[in-house]
Amino acid sequence: MDIVLVVIALIMGVIGLLGVIVPVLPGTILSFAGLLCAYFIDGSTISETQLVIWGVVSVVAIVLDYVLPGYFSKLFGGTKAGITGATVGTFVGLIFGVPGIILGPFFGAVLGEMLGSKVEFMQALKVGLGSMLSFLVGTGIKLIAGIYMLYYIIKVLVVVII
Repeated sequence: MDIVLVVIALIMGVIGLLGVIVPVLPGTILSFAGLLCAYFIDGSTISETQLVIWGVVSVVAIVLDYVLPGYFSKLFGGTKAGITGATVGTFVGLIFGVPGIILGPFFGAVLGEMLGSKVEFMQALKVGLGSMLSFLVGTGIKLIAGIYMLYYIIKVLVVVII
């Protein structure tokens, strides 16, 4: 059973990291699920305290992922049109790979503001920058959490193999 858990933990940890960049995959959840699998492996070095801490970190990262775009949009003067544009831009950006995923929310917010709320270009640009910044901050938080969880998964695998 440990071999199955090892394989599942590693796969989930790696796919979880991919999910940090690809919005369709629930990256943080998958990373934590991989950590949870690693916890149940005989000889695991992951403590219950670590598991709880990473569970809380995962929940906070997920909540921030939903809260940050609206917060940054309002902070930079955005409207619902800009938020909608940023969301659409995120999904359209998937077609263009990593550059599209990063720049999609920016262009979507700019177009949304200009078409939906008819603001001046400089204001729309400001909202687009805020949207891109929120994406980068949220992604950074999820990336750091995912890397640490994958580190703990690999650490357990090394201990179990040796």
